[in-house]
Amino acid sequence: MLVGGAAAGLFGSLLGLGGGILIVPLLTLGVLGFSLPIRDAVGVSLVCVIVTSGASAGVYLQRHVANLRLGMLLELFTATGALVGGLIAFLIPDRLLAGVFALLLVYTGVSMLRARGATPTPDVAFVDEDDGTDEPAPVADASLAERVSGPGYRVREIPRGVVGATGAGVVSALLGIGGGLIKVPVMHLLMGVPLRIATATSNLMIGITASASAIIYLLRGGIDPYIAGPTALGVFIGASVGSRTIDRFDVRILRVLFTLVLLYTAVAMARRALGV
Repeated sequence: MLVGGAAAGLFGSLLGLGGGILIVPLLTLGVLGFSLPIRDAVGVSLVCVIVTSGASAGVYLQRHVANLRLGMLLELFTATGALVGGLIAFLIPDRLLAGVFALLLVYTGVSMLRARGATPTPDVAFVDEDDGTDEPAPVADASLAERVSGPGYRVREIPRGVVGATGAGVVSALLGIGGGLIKVPVMHLLMGVPLRIATATSNLMIGITASASAIIYLLRGGIDPYIAGPTALGVFIGASVGSRTIDRFDVRILRVLFTLVLLYTAVAMARRALGV
């Protein structure tokens, strides 16, 4: 569980996914030597997502990579979706959850694979000379899009981004992925945010998203502390390493890695949903 958690934390930190995309399959597909019901694995995964976010978000903010204003705007709607998803998660059969997980992985992986001409990540920091914050001070008469944009790019399609963020919250609670699986493509492909900034901002958001739904799982006894403890410790180690080495990875490599792991995991989850 320590090793599996470390791998999931490293991957989740680099790609803004929170590690849940690997934790759930690791715990349900017998990779670690045992198979949990998917709903129990989701509860453990939510704890690991919170740890991933806590270990990496501070580093991204300190290095002025995450877009704090955009992240908090979207998180208002994502947290709401997470609460709704947590309330309905215990009403859905396990095999249906596995099938939904697989379909979502395929859709997101194909979307990222077909992405072309991604906006390059700006090399400048989001430093405000007046107060030292990580983003420029908003202009009084600026539009909302301008207020949440950063140097070198302008955020677009905010209403559609809000819808995607709400859906990410629901999916986070149902599948234990922190919502990063949806947030990163939404910010990068739909809203025009560079991939490296989208992953960093997602890491900032996923901890809040997972916390909103993890409370419901905890109250309903859906989190096993004996599994969550060592797995979360491994995730913390992996996420700490990933957040400090992200600058060494090429954006194109991150996208390809992201897609390959998504598609491989989708096949495994589809087999579980079909009982193969």
